[in-house]
Amino acid sequence: MEYILKYFPELNERQREQMAQLEELYPEWNAKINVISRKDIENLEINHILHSLGLVKFVKFTPGTRVMDLGTGGGFPAIPLAVYYPEVTFHLVDRIGKKLKVAQDIAERIGLTNVTFQHGDVKEVKGKFDFVVSRAVMDLGDMVPLVKRLIAREDHNAVPNGLICLKGGDLSGEVAKYRNQVLIDELSSYFKEDFFKTKKILYLPL
Repeated sequence: MEYILKYFPELNERQREQMAQLEELYPEWNAKINVISRKDIENLEINHILHSLGLVKFVKFTPGTRVMDLGTGGGFPAIPLAVYYPEVTFHLVDRIGKKLKVAQDIAERIGLTNVTFQHGDVKEVKGKFDFVVSRAVMDLGDMVPLVKRLIAREDHNAVPNGLICLKGGDLSGEVAKYRNQVLIDELSSYFKEDFFKTKKILYLPL
């Protein structure tokens, strides 16, 4: 919890309890199902929970915002975000059922009531969302055609509705097609740990 509280001291007691539970439950599950790399589970707080919360630094979601997490895996970034934003709804989608079950179990055990789950392909998703978020799932050029139809037209937040991705490394080739629309925000401007030196938020209004 050291790093979470360092950057998010505004968390209330309930949220702090839930974040602490994440640090217990993910290693417990990871011993059974490899949701996070075995070598990386010891870096859970910084590399996964704090990384997910990077989106909070980019945009503050207003109550009632609807967010879909594409390729959520074990629940990143949606589960930490759902703890931070109890008045925002999150729909977690993944094609790998066993990973989604981990996210669902953890959400239930920490008492989240603002999350829903869908096992399957994004093409099967119905409804509208203000934002689609993802964490190192697929190339932007492949993702945009899949999610564009899911973005609601009415804006409720400081930034227009669209796609927000957590990415790393050199993104120049990936964003070339959208270079006049895409915004890249460096996570190193918010978090000082070495892990974030190459980590970015990629935002594309849709």
